[in-house]
Parts: sequence; C-alpha cells; structure tokens
Amino acid sequence: MSATAQDLLKTPLHALHVELGARMVPFAGYSMPVQYPAGLMAEHHHTRQAAGLFDVSHMGQLKLLGPDAAAAFETLMPVDVQGLGYDNGVCRQRYGLLLTEEGTIIDDLMFVNRGEDIFVIVNGACKAGDIAHIQARIGSRCTVLPLPDRALLALQGPQAVSALSRLLTGVDKLVFMTGGHFIWEGADLFITRSGYTGEDGFEISVPASHAEALARALLAQPEVKPVGLGARNSLRLEAGLCLYGNDIDTTTTPVEAGLTWAIQKVRRSGGAREGGFPGAARVLAQLQGEGLARKRVGLVALERIPVRDHTELQDASGQRIGEVTSGLLGPTLDKPVAMGYVDAAQAATGTRVNAMVRGKAVPMEVSAMPFVPTRYYRG
Repeated sequence: MSATAQDLLKTPLHALHVELGARMVPFAGYSMPVQYPAGLMAEHHHTRQAAGLFDVSHMGQLKLLGPDAAAAFETLMPVDVQGLGYDNGVCRQRYGLLLTEEGTIIDDLMFVNRGEDIFVIVNGACKAGDIAHIQARIGSRCTVLPLPDRALLALQGPQAVSALSRLLTGVDKLVFMTGGHFIWEGADLFITRSGYTGEDGFEISVPASHAEALARALLAQPEVKPVGLGARNSLRLEAGLCLYGNDIDTTTTPVEAGLTWAIQKVRRSGGAREGGFPGAARVLAQLQGEGLARKRVGLVALERIPVRDHTELQDASGQRIGEVTSGLLGPTLDKPVAMGYVDAAQAATGTRVNAMVRGKAVPMEVSAMPFVPTRYYRG
C-alpha cells in the first residue's frame, strides 16, 4: 500500500464498499467508491429509474447554536438565513454560498433551520477550511459545533420514497427542501428531502455507529442499488448543478456562476437586509449587470464527441471565449453535454461556439439547464 493510500481517510461504510466490489479511489482525502461491478452507466440509469444509494459521509456536518446563530451566519453569505422558517416541526432547507471579501465562492453548502440549531452540510474537500472560516468569523456570536461522528447517506431516485418509507414511517410527508428527525433502531436520524441528482430523494444524517446497518437495510430493499462517485457526477451534470472545484471556486462570483436564484430579494439592493455580506458591493453591482465579464452556461455538442473539463472554447473566428469546467457523454440524453464559462456576450441560449478537442473544432450550442428535467417532490 502506498503512503498516499495509507493517509486516506475512510468513511464508516468503507468495509461495505469493499465487500460490494467497489473500485475505490482517492477523493477529498478519503478512499471512496467510484463505481461498483454494475458500472457507471448502469448505476446512472438505475438512479433515474429506481433508487441509488450514495455514501457522502466525506462531506462535513456541523451545527450552529445560540439565539444569534441565524443573524451571524447571514453575515457570511448573500442568502436569507434569518427568514428561513421552522414551522410545527417542519425544518426548512436552503442552498447557501460562503464568500470571500472579493465576492468569490469559498464553498457552496446546504443549511436547515431545525428550531434548536442551524444544521449545515459543506463539501468534503472544503470542510476543514469552512469550519475554520465560520469559527473565525462568527464563533464569538454562536457555537460552531462540527459533527465528525455522523455519516451521511443519499438515497436518490423516483422510487427512493417507497424504499425509505418501509423503514421509516412518515418520511413520505416531507417535501423538497424540508427535513425532520426520525428514529431508526434507536438511532437519531435527521433526514432532508433533497440531494444532488435532480431526482426526488433524501439525504440521511446518521450516527456513524449505525451507518452500515442502515445502508444494509436500504440495500435490502428491491428498488435500491449502490452507486459510486462516477454516476453521482454524471447525474449532477445532467441536472445542471455545480461541482465545487470544477464549476465554482474562489475565482468565480455567484452571478458569474448563474447562481443568482440563491440570492433572495431581501439581500439584494433595495431589500430589507440589503448587502452586509462579504464582497457585497461587487456582487450587487453584477446583479445590476455591471462588471460581469463572463457567465456559466450549459453546452450541448452537435457531434457525438465528448468534451471534457478544461477544453478551450472559441468563437467562429477562432478567438478564445472561455473554457469547459465539466463535460461528459450524458447517459440519459445519450449525447455530449457540458458546462463552462464564456464571455458574457456569448452566453445567450442558442449561441454557437467551438470546443477545441485535440486540435479539432467540435461545434457546440449554448443550452438552457438542466439538461434533464428535475423531478423534485413538491407535494
């Protein structure tokens, strides 16, 4: 075993992945399953048609405690945290963006108002930096409590609700972007109806001690099969969702990334709590169309040639206008799809661009996203 492999962390499901025949790869400092013997394509299609079980325990979980937690957390993001409701035990969830002082993205995250705290999930590769950033900025106003003793499972697909309902009564009452507490085999679970595939599904925070037993119970359901990182990536790309480190990072602003839907009216110019977040002047100006040089777009190849990450994009005259940040042959669509950044003037839907693949110009067209319609359950 190499020193690198020895250094990799293991999730509570590592032994189960190996038992199921997964091909393990380094990812975000962990040894993670990229695919199982059925293969990426089969896992992708199974998730679209039934239910796929993902181990996302490498992601960071933490909670913010104290009466000032929502107001404090809101100072870090251009997002309405204080207005996120908690009604009669229904916990509401929202997508958020930690920003630098330049208004660029430190990480994207999900957070939930659970009444007693704010529960936050951050990306695995960013979690140590995120927790340090949050602690340094608002640790004097609330308690920032990492939860390293919890695992995270994602059950995604149109039959996820049928499978999970056999184990947990009442989980079918949740709708998209809500969550609740459940008890399974004596363990406290926190479940949200959300995920990152564009499908209906759930993310399940479970004590590490119960993670393998819960995964086995889910895999015993006829609809459920294990799915690795490979299919997770193809599913999220078809859904038009950003992967931190590929499509967004500390060089991109939320407006450049097309994530303006995550900036609620209350935080925008003229809103009741306008600005007050890092990089607000730049982000609010870009929302008005000022200083926006490039934009993230969806791209569909007009020839059956996959266009990978970092491929240069040119206009018809051969001038560089941008770069692909994620790209592959979409298994559901059976044609090459990608996302990337182009000059703002070239970002309109239907614009023709060329992707330079091994010196050959592959024609592509700017496309609306998602590439595959989402199927979130909204009640």
